Amino acid sequence: MAFDIDMIKGVYANMAERVDKAREIVGKPLTLSEKILYAHLWDGTPTKAFVRGKDYVDFAPDRIACQDATAQMALLQFMQAGKPKVAVPTTVHCDHLIQAKSGAAADLKTANSTSAEVFDFLESVSNKYGIGFWKPGAGIIHQVVLENYAFPGGMMIGTDSHTVNAGGLGMVAIGVGGADAVDVMAGMAWELKFPKLIGVRLTGKISGWTAPKDVILKVAEILTVKGGTGAIVEYFGPGAKALSCTGKGTICNMGAEIGATTSTFGYDDSMERYLRATDRSDVADAANKVREYLTADEEVYANPEQYFDQVIDIDLSKLNPLLNGPFTPDLSTPVGKEMTKKATENDWPMQVEWGLIGSCTNSSYEDLSRASSIAQQALDKKLKTKAEFGINPGSEQVRFTAERDGILGIFEKLDAKIFTNACGPCIGQWARYSDPKNAPKNSIVHSFNRNFAKRADGNPNTHAFVASPEITAAIAIAGRLDFNPMTDTLINEDGEEVRFEEPTGWELPPKGFEVEDAGYLAPKEDGSSVKVVVDPTSERLQLLDPFEPIQNESLQNVKLLIKAFGKCTTDHISMAGPWLRFRGHLDNIANNTLIGAVNAFNQKTNLVKNQLTGEYEGVPDTQRAYKAKGIKSMVVGDHNYGEGSSREHAAMQPRHLGVAAVLVKSFARIHETNLKKQGMLALTFANENDYELIQEDDTFNFVDITDFAPDTPLTIEIVHADGSKDTIKANHTYNDAQIGWFREGSALNVIKKQNAA
Repeated sequence: MAFDIDMIKGVYANMAERVDKAREIVGKPLTLSEKILYAHLWDGTPTKAFVRGKDYVDFAPDRIACQDATAQMALLQFMQAGKPKVAVPTTVHCDHLIQAKSGAAADLKTANSTSAEVFDFLESVSNKYGIGFWKPGAGIIHQVVLENYAFPGGMMIGTDSHTVNAGGLGMVAIGVGGADAVDVMAGMAWELKFPKLIGVRLTGKISGWTAPKDVILKVAEILTVKGGTGAIVEYFGPGAKALSCTGKGTICNMGAEIGATTSTFGYDDSMERYLRATDRSDVADAANKVREYLTADEEVYANPEQYFDQVIDIDLSKLNPLLNGPFTPDLSTPVGKEMTKKATENDWPMQVEWGLIGSCTNSSYEDLSRASSIAQQALDKKLKTKAEFGINPGSEQVRFTAERDGILGIFEKLDAKIFTNACGPCIGQWARYSDPKNAPKNSIVHSFNRNFAKRADGNPNTHAFVASPEITAAIAIAGRLDFNPMTDTLINEDGEEVRFEEPTGWELPPKGFEVEDAGYLAPKEDGSSVKVVVDPTSERLQLLDPFEPIQNESLQNVKLLIKAFGKCTTDHISMAGPWLRFRGHLDNIANNTLIGAVNAFNQKTNLVKNQLTGEYEGVPDTQRAYKAKGIKSMVVGDHNYGEGSSREHAAMQPRHLGVAAVLVKSFARIHETNLKKQGMLALTFANENDYELIQEDDTFNFVDITDFAPDTPLTIEIVHADGSKDTIKANHTYNDAQIGWFREGSALNVIKKQNAA
């Protein structure tokens, strides 16, 4: 029996009428993405056609999912909204605050001790406001959502960039900042620029060593880390229908790495099988009644070039296993000779020290079973594993079933560490080194999604490569980055040459899923009596004070805080790893603000010039000095600024410290929205070359800020240390409502004002 089945049936009850009306208004057949978007308009039945990439549209998502690291700030904000209960079904999942070190039991016990204050807070807030709570150890948010909440044709938002994983079950599922989630929790519309559409036609069929992961690794190579920005990627074709539901989830999951708004697949038999296997036959039965509305119109997939803004063709029969990395998820190399050549030319360490399988991207039963088939071959062929193994099951249901079926036991015979059903190394929660900053140069291979420097273990010298679970297993056993399991042999304990056979596995467990305690706690029907207590002396949690509006006069004599050089992701702006413990305490976590960003003037991190003293200091220290004097500052950046995680802390921290504006060549979608939500100026250079004009001692005057209006660039006067000046134009994408957020100090301030009226 599915959660929220009445809500799901309600969505399907309206779908035919709304989609038919949208098709009439648009005047042509519709993609799946368009059907879902038009079926979820805030105003109900469509009345106009929207322009892709231009029109801002209000939507009514069906549900919200929050992971523990981001839920803290989201719920701290919701507590200010003045609402007794969330307006749509919402869940909180405790998966980020569990560090991988010794193994599942010990690590979970440690997390429950060290983060008890945070878990207790999240549980009590969930209980008070009608939010479903998944305990630590219950599983990784996106796998749990796929197993329990995702449904074809639905729309959901989540406070994690990999919310897009639910596209594997035919949803439009989008990662957002906590402020966006608070809007929907409070019963408000959720705003999104109507996305462009990229179609990926899959022909042929995956076989042998190739896996669904290789599809998205190839797409990442084609589109790069920013090629999907502002677009929904819709997969279709015979190759798409041949993929398993969890394989589709893997592909959608890593769509976050190409900057896509989300990715999705049309409803098909594999999704129906997965729904029934996960005890949701009621959803499958309901979906089957509106099946034609849960995929694109036939004409769209027959002539995709007429309906998508871009079409990519991939023949799965010709796709080979890939390794993406290091340091970026779009640097793609086929295993074997090409990797050998590239690794040699770039001096990448050939020895592989760890193979890590799991994360929200590849932790399904199918993933573990296919990887275990390689591990079993290693045992049968008397091979010694050259690298260490780490396994993160996706959920307690997956873990329990995999243990029952002997899958985890196979890994354990190879001395693998079975970590908690949690994110672990994928988000930097990995106690690999006692001193990661001075750790040695090395290579690891994992089935995760991101591989930025220091992402997994805090070591800037770790070269992380992304691969499928089965390739990860084979390379970990071989211990070599240049190993090709399709052609190469290994020497076993008896001195014999042996070769791996192709991996095998199960789409779904042959004996069905089983679990004793999934880890779910339902909230009270009436939570008004529940008390939420935050210790004012806590280092982990801090009640929020509303942001004050940034006044026009304070946007004169603005100081440069940092001119970031090259890639500046949300990991650079607000690191994860050990900093996760402060995600509920804005002032404390602000001490990591931009400490990973490279200063363009000295090529160093966390070392910028304090214009008040002329001394070089850490970024947060310098900014706190400006804040103490009432001086606003500005951050300057390069392309795709804010790439990566959805964490709104990367916007809230600079805002808290007094940063008024961020001026860059281009933004990642979620981060730009997060900056707007927190009442800041998110601006782009009208002329990208003006980035070169910015000097270390610059001061900025926002000449025409009083005339801030939609579709009108702002004029910024740059005053250099020698008294010379440059005047530049800065573009923005603010509409009237978003300018209202800026004028009121934040989007949350607007909500509070409306609720008080």
